Amino acid sequence: MAQVSRRTFAVAALSTLALAAAPGASAAARPRHTATEMRGMWLATVSNRDWPSRTGLSASAQRKELTALLDKAVDYRLNTVMLQVRPTADAFWPSSHEPWSQYLTGTQGRNPGWDPLGVAVEEAHARGLKLHAWFNPYRIANNTDPGRLVASHPARKHPDWVVRYGGKLYYNPGIPAVRAFVTDAILDAVAKYPVDAVHFDDYFYPYPVAGQTFDDGDAYDTHGGDFSSRAAWRRDNIDKLVTGTAAGIRRLRPGTRFGISPFAVWRNATTDSRGSDTRAGVETYDDLYADTRKWVQKNWIDYIVPQVYWQIGNAAADYAKVVDWWAGVTKGSGTRLYIGEALYRAGGKGEPSAWQNPAELSRHLTLAAQYPQVGGHVYFAARDVAADPIGALSRVVADHYRQPALPPA
Repeated sequence: MAQVSRRTFAVAALSTLALAAAPGASAAARPRHTATEMRGMWLATVSNRDWPSRTGLSASAQRKELTALLDKAVDYRLNTVMLQVRPTADAFWPSSHEPWSQYLTGTQGRNPGWDPLGVAVEEAHARGLKLHAWFNPYRIANNTDPGRLVASHPARKHPDWVVRYGGKLYYNPGIPAVRAFVTDAILDAVAKYPVDAVHFDDYFYPYPVAGQTFDDGDAYDTHGGDFSSRAAWRRDNIDKLVTGTAAGIRRLRPGTRFGISPFAVWRNATTDSRGSDTRAGVETYDDLYADTRKWVQKNWIDYIVPQVYWQIGNAAADYAKVVDWWAGVTKGSGTRLYIGEALYRAGGKGEPSAWQNPAELSRHLTLAAQYPQVGGHVYFAARDVAADPIGALSRVVADHYRQPALPPA
């Protein structure tokens, strides 16, 4: 998909064998690749969730932490890393558009003394891992004070682009100049580095906050005249971001993929007969203005990773029912389906009993294997991969990853 983050929000939204070669074994001792499937992990940098462990580390210490996490991915026979390189309208590379991320040095705009994205691509590829560069399109800051941004920040130069909402700052998706800028900022990395994919998480319009209104009235008055409602206009704004980004990737680096990881409920069936048999408190179509089903059916994206962060049998959103729905949506399309898995919930304090069982995630893979549309799984997130506190990922490896797999092309 972070700051307790999208994953925790996803949960809250619903309430309203022996290894053939153990992780850590030498590469020479491991079996040869026998399959092609997505085995990914998200590596979140926002608020130093996964990496760097804290701000202000030396360049060598940051690099050491990064490569240790990449090594962990290899140890658990994963093959793809989604590295968050633009968490808050900033950059983990020397960007032509935005300042260096504060999560590197503690000070936005300060050069960390190395090129994290460039090194990450090189080190991932050296290990046989794909590197998907993960961008958050519209979030500017996890506070509402533009004065805390570096003076050169585009949001300070263009205050009319900015919306305060829910204790954060966002770029306004309804302003064409914003869309153009965000797309250019993302494509700067694509032009400079041989990333294997561009990856978005689930933040488009922000998750709803009770009692607050996302103030885009002026933009709607100026640009929304051809639409029947503000909601339809907002969805079109996000559609334009998706199609524009896809076109830019194809132009700059043909063969580089484009994937999105949305909140897993497009619409509940009680809202729309085409929706899933769920009772989620958030629906991407209505609340985030992200028509994820449409993107798949029109083949605007290469892959989709719905965040199916609930256990099998969950009353509001049963993992089995959600996976079944997505398999149906992607069937016959050109969009590949991978399932986002909540490794972070395994053994978590206060989590339901299913998540205290190390076998829960393995059961997910067993169930998903019934669907030919499911081409693999992605785990949130790297810190949890490294810690594997109750052995849930080790159980997945033992049951399902006994041999390495090639990443999808």
